[in-house]
Amino acid sequence: MTEIKPGEVLDRDLLGEKGRVSHDEVMHLGELTEEERAIEKKLVRKIDVMIMPLIVLVYLMNYIDRNNYAAARLQGLEDDLGLRGDQYQVGLSILFVSYILAQVPSNLFLNHLGRPSIYLGFFTTAWGLVSAMTCLVKGFGGIIACRFMLGLVEAPFFPGVLFFLSKWYTKKELNLRMSIFYSGSLISGAFGNLIAAGILSGLAGQRGLSAWQWLYIIEGSITCTIGLTIMAILPDFPDTWRALSPEMKRVANRRLAIDAAEADVDVGGAMSQFKGLKLAFTDSKTYMLAIAYMCITGAAGFQNFFPTLTATLGYNHTISLLLCAPPYVFMVFYSMAHSVVSDRVGNRFWFFMYPIPITIVGCVIFMTTDSFGPRYFSLFLLVFVFAMNGTCYAWIAGAIPRPPAKRAAAYAFINSIGNSASIWTPFTYRTQDKPHYRLALGICIGLQVVAAVMGVSMRIKLSRQNARLARMENEDVPLTERDLVKLRKTAEIEGMDLGTARRLQKGYRYMI
Repeated sequence: MTEIKPGEVLDRDLLGEKGRVSHDEVMHLGELTEEERAIEKKLVRKIDVMIMPLIVLVYLMNYIDRNNYAAARLQGLEDDLGLRGDQYQVGLSILFVSYILAQVPSNLFLNHLGRPSIYLGFFTTAWGLVSAMTCLVKGFGGIIACRFMLGLVEAPFFPGVLFFLSKWYTKKELNLRMSIFYSGSLISGAFGNLIAAGILSGLAGQRGLSAWQWLYIIEGSITCTIGLTIMAILPDFPDTWRALSPEMKRVANRRLAIDAAEADVDVGGAMSQFKGLKLAFTDSKTYMLAIAYMCITGAAGFQNFFPTLTATLGYNHTISLLLCAPPYVFMVFYSMAHSVVSDRVGNRFWFFMYPIPITIVGCVIFMTTDSFGPRYFSLFLLVFVFAMNGTCYAWIAGAIPRPPAKRAAAYAFINSIGNSASIWTPFTYRTQDKPHYRLALGICIGLQVVAAVMGVSMRIKLSRQNARLARMENEDVPLTERDLVKLRKTAEIEGMDLGTARRLQKGYRYMI
């Protein structure tokens, strides 16, 4: 085993011609210069303007196309298709069976392909087409087939975007951007139901089609158009974006390397996707975050029944759909503020934890009261579970930063496990339990408790890893062959010697 001790003069083959590197040079290579920081500000602004609106728009349509099934229920879908018993719930959950099965292989292929614009744009167009064609179904078998296909073509988008964003933003920037991204789903909760209300009141019966059929046609057609636009204009990565100057491309790569204290590339330039999968599956943080995300998704299962919950407040179907909007609109703005503060104070743990008791109180109020005021207020408390999502996504990016093949596999696996809750939670919202749905909301409370346990576990794990990183800075600690492999790759990409690459690692810590 080759060892390098701090302070030792290393072989020229390892260190290059300079042998030793001064402290000032190390600090320069471990930080952006003033000139580079000025370029970085322009770069981030350019990325935000070009990328974020596009992915938010697609995510908006992703959730609208997925959740229009709930709105269609209030527009006569069950009666027109002759759905009985728990057949509606089967149609709701079957989407997530195919959605989960396709996630991990999809993200590994995306990392290998290296063309997010084509990959994500193609599947966006595909799910828009499937959604639009759902208007033709005539019975239970047809809706099951369409929902299964919808899950299959939607699967690449969400984990693909999380991986895509991590190739553009640093860990300190990710929480806000992921919350902005996630706002697409929150906006869909409001906007989608407003569209449904408009269609219900204005297009029902037009040209011999039911309101729910028009819902699928209109929303699916919009998604197809957006998907084609994504393929044409979404940039793939900094190195291939023609709108960036050579200086911006260099800064884009350097800031990500500095952020993770190593180069954001796979070992050998093309790490095998199987090895990335193995690395993800042997990291305990992957499982902690997967369980935490599953609990969040399960506790947020009410979103698939939100029109059903508001329908228990005593108003007609159109007003029930309109009542869905205010809680989601509130959470769009609140989650943004939540993420900005989380990024500025540099904390994930407390911002993951505090929404948990708030959502539990919301569940208890809805389960135990009958008057309009308290029950509607409880819906505003329930949506606090969505504030946890952006923090969870950013925690994933910060806790499993490199290499890309591992990160891609981890995102897909965590999202798969997380969405597995959506397979069984629909069956907890039983018709016989209305108007309080005590079984479903009781399960939500239990899931939030488990999420809290995972949050504490992550804090303990990352604290220990940070302590280990601190020990690595000790001048008496030698480096192993495994450490050298990573350092050589970073040194090669960054154009520095091996000793400087090690000093670049100093000061790196996981955000807790």
